[in-house]
Amino acid sequence: MDYLTQIKQMIELIKQPWPWYVAGPLIGLAVPLLLLLGNKSFGISSTLRHLCAACFPADIPFFKYNWKKEIWNLFLVLGMLIGSALSVSVLKNPNPIQVNSKLVTFLAEYGITYYSSLLPIDIMNWNALLTLKGIILMIGGGFMVGFGTRYAGGCTSGHSIMGLSNLQLPSLIATCAFMIGGLVMTNFLLAYILSL
Repeated sequence: MDYLTQIKQMIELIKQPWPWYVAGPLIGLAVPLLLLLGNKSFGISSTLRHLCAACFPADIPFFKYNWKKEIWNLFLVLGMLIGSALSVSVLKNPNPIQVNSKLVTFLAEYGITYYSSLLPIDIMNWNALLTLKGIILMIGGGFMVGFGTRYAGGCTSGHSIMGLSNLQLPSLIATCAFMIGGLVMTNFLLAYILSL
């Protein structure tokens, strides 16, 4: 087998969904790696604060800190964006996303039938943005995520991956709140919002 054939086979293997027992430990290894290599904490939500501190004058007390010490975080997010773009363009799986048949039936009742992308474009598109459903899901949901992240002092990656591995009580409380909020949304509120 030649080298080019091996590379093609490896790319085909990478295109397949990774099982939880591979993807989970890889994400988990980011925590000790960041701690060992630079004594840094893993988290994404602080990136927006660093960008604002870099772009806005230091008149605002919240942005008055040495953001240059945290520039590694900006490179981390840039790497995630580049990696995502590469994975979507180069490693894209041509098969539709696997969705449980019961969920397909449930979502079809609300007009969601397209499963060839990561987001359901039946409701996540520019035209839907101007509807009541779109305003609640995209604008309201985005606001709640942003507000909740600041209020909780971090995002799901910061609390659930980094904070829990450091045995921090606030991270345990925040992770429980994230899970409860997600369960309430998916099991009680989502069907109501989709029916609007």
